[in-house]
Amino acid sequence: MKKVELIFVPTPGAGHLASTVEFVKRLIHHDDRILVTILSIEWNSSGFADAYSEWLATSQPDRIQLIQLSPVDPPPLHLWTLAPEAFMYALIQSYIPHVRNAVTNILSMISTSDSTRVAGLVLDLFCSPMVDVATELGLSSYIYLTSNASFFGLVLYLQALHRQNGSEFEYPNPENPNKDLGHLIPGFANPVPSRVLPSLMFNKHGSYTAFVKITERFKDAEGIVINTFEELETYALSCFVNGQNPPIYPVGAVIHPDSLPHPELEQLQRDRIMKWLDNQPESSVVFLCFGSHGCHGPPQVKEIALGLEQSGQRFLWSLRMPETPLNDAAGAVHYKNPEKMLPEGFLERIQERGMICRWAPQVDVLGHKAVGGFVSHCGWNSILESLWHGVPIVTWPIYAEQQLNAYIMKEVGLAVELRLDYRGGTSDIVKAEEIEEGVRQVMDAGSEVRKKVKEMAEMARKAVMNGGSSFNSIGRFIEDMIANT
Repeated sequence: MKKVELIFVPTPGAGHLASTVEFVKRLIHHDDRILVTILSIEWNSSGFADAYSEWLATSQPDRIQLIQLSPVDPPPLHLWTLAPEAFMYALIQSYIPHVRNAVTNILSMISTSDSTRVAGLVLDLFCSPMVDVATELGLSSYIYLTSNASFFGLVLYLQALHRQNGSEFEYPNPENPNKDLGHLIPGFANPVPSRVLPSLMFNKHGSYTAFVKITERFKDAEGIVINTFEELETYALSCFVNGQNPPIYPVGAVIHPDSLPHPELEQLQRDRIMKWLDNQPESSVVFLCFGSHGCHGPPQVKEIALGLEQSGQRFLWSLRMPETPLNDAAGAVHYKNPEKMLPEGFLERIQERGMICRWAPQVDVLGHKAVGGFVSHCGWNSILESLWHGVPIVTWPIYAEQQLNAYIMKEVGLAVELRLDYRGGTSDIVKAEEIEEGVRQVMDAGSEVRKKVKEMAEMARKAVMNGGSSFNSIGRFIEDMIANT
């Protein structure tokens, strides 16, 4: 039986790497013929990414090889602040020669083997310009979208509109919301308001232009693999089966079964969190966590605290410290102790009703029977994890495409709306009363949202089982990939 090797190139960052590895595991478990090499790009290596890479190096299955590419000089860091997508585009461009060399070396080693051949490159969203590497070396290329099918619809819409207008979108005037008639985006049943589009669509510092260049390469791929499942995005997926796009393979929910290793989460802290949850009644705790970059300043932290206190609900709150100083009344201040940002007497008043931690083992927490709601930044991985465990979400997006994710979940009735258009780094403050109401709604045991999320949890698990929609889609991807070799 001949082996086929796939070469994956994920976008830098532990979240992208983790999603890639989980998908790779699905592939090799599905078919004994599959071998995989992952080319890991390093940039601004965080403790989180380092811890995950170290864990991966010691625990990866035999048929997965991880190669760390040599670091390059990154683009100017001020570009990351002004236009993250432009920064990432420039970084990936500088890595193309390294990827070409690595793939060439792999081809050279395999050329002497009669039992193995390279089937192609599987490229993360931002790595799509590396389609040219595959073409130059006579290989097929595929895109792996760690986001959802509706986001692919936005990509198609952006490309079509850019050919007509060729410029960034204009952000709607908040004083005239009725003038925002929305966008007819493929994959969405209703017009999508401008206010929930990703910030990159309005960015005039290079993000929009870079994203156009990145996504225009999708059409050159042999297929698009998406971390979603048919039962979740039935309408969106049906819109793309028209012969005008590369084949679509929904393979989700691709999630890590356990919480990822993190340097800030010691075993003692994890045990303390899980023991506290063990002592809470079933579905009684609302969990607040805003992702690896989700931090709030003191005014917003105070509003969250007051909202939780007024809700009367039990809570577990992952309160992250900002990585850079915050501009407070006294100037730039480093807050190393989260308790300093809380209202006076808050901890005494809540006592055992709530717990505050810095980093929480999110997957383990969402899977605990005591957790009944999730106030989330709406990153796609977090949404899939919450659906997998049947925990309804309160939407509080912050950056990237999270506003669109929040809108999608609200439209299909799988989330409670707190905010859909909140954006980090602005002066916008979500008030305690809004937070209190969102928490009360998500913790309502008889709500329609809770019922629908529980039903979707069953569908998510069936989708990846033998004979399920995503299981079958992975099989189609493997057979098509081998046929294209």
